[in-house]
Amino acid sequence: MGKEELMRKLEERIRNCQKCPLGRLRTNAVPGSGSYDAKVMFIGEAPGYWEDQKGLPFVGRAGKVLDELLAEIGLTREEVYITNIVKCRPPENRDPLEDEIKACSPYLDRQIDIIRPRVIVPLGRHSMRYILEKFGFEPEPISKIHGKTFEAHTLFGKIIIMPMYHPAAALYRPPIKEELRKDFLRLGELIGSSL
Repeated sequence: MGKEELMRKLEERIRNCQKCPLGRLRTNAVPGSGSYDAKVMFIGEAPGYWEDQKGLPFVGRAGKVLDELLAEIGLTREEVYITNIVKCRPPENRDPLEDEIKACSPYLDRQIDIIRPRVIVPLGRHSMRYILEKFGFEPEPISKIHGKTFEAHTLFGKIIIMPMYHPAAALYRPPIKEELRKDFLRLGELIGSSL
C-alpha cells in the first residue's frame, strides 16, 4: 500500500475518531495537510477556531505568520507537511490536556511513520515536549532550546528535530517573531545543506 492510500485511511480514522471528548465538540477534525513525501514536518499543538471550521491546519492568523516564514526560506505549504498533536479543537482554544494528547498522539506517530520526514519542527511547548520525549530527549523550556537541533535515529533513518516557538506567540509578542524568523533562517540553511 502506498503512502497516499495509507494517509487517506488514517485521515478517515481521524475524522471519525471519538477517543476523547473533543471528538464530540468539534466541527471538523484536522488531520493535517501538505506533501506525503515532505522532508520537513511541522507539528503544532491543536486546531483553533478557523482550523475547526475548515478542517485544515494553520489557516487562521498564526497560519499567515507560518506562511510568511515559509516563504522567506523558499518553501510552500505544498512542499511540507503540517499537522498538530491534537486533531480536534479544545474549547476556547485552551491548551490540549494530557489525556487528549495521549488519546490523539498515536495518529501523529503514524503520520511520522508514513511520511518519514528528515526534519521535524515542533511548534510550541506541548508539541516540543511530546516529540522530544518520544525520541528519548529531556525537554527543557522552549525559550532555552528553540532553534537548536536534536538528532534522533529511527527505523527509517536519521531525523533532525528543531523546536520553535508557536507562530501564535509571534502575534502578541514581536520579539518572538524575530526569534522565529532567525530559527526559520537556520532551518533554511539546514535544509539547504543536508537534505
